[in-house]
Amino acid sequence: MTTSPASDTERSVELTRTGPSRYRATNVRGTTLDIGDGSDADFTPVELLLVALAGCTAITVDPFVSRRAEPETFDVHTRADKVRDDQGSHLVDIRMVFDVLFPDGEGGEQARALLPDAIRKAEERLCTVSRTLALGAHADVEITDV
Repeated sequence: MTTSPASDTERSVELTRTGPSRYRATNVRGTTLDIGDGSDADFTPVELLLVALAGCTAITVDPFVSRRAEPETFDVHTRADKVRDDQGSHLVDIRMVFDVLFPDGEGGEQARALLPDAIRKAEERLCTVSRTLALGAHADVEITDV
């Protein structure tokens, strides 16, 4: 049975770390998609875009922080509102919330201190998905006779 999101505009996915640079995304219908090495399932294109944004950022950040300390929890909550206006259909108010718990001790403190800067660097220059969204890349479409 398919259920709809809580509101007509919100689209969301949950992303939970399952191992080093491995994550499991769950959409609002309970469908899961393991990411890290590539996979696909029953996610909508909007949900896949949100998974790609969160996954790219998390996978980029993970090696920087987990070298200091293995996180006990590494969850990323991603959401946006889908609107239709004079620019057509698009997403607004995109938001990622990182819930990350590191162990006590020197390594955990180093990882905690590094996390904000690692996320900023991922968003500003290292994560291909966020950079592509920020730059507003155009996708060419080609139709071939099959």
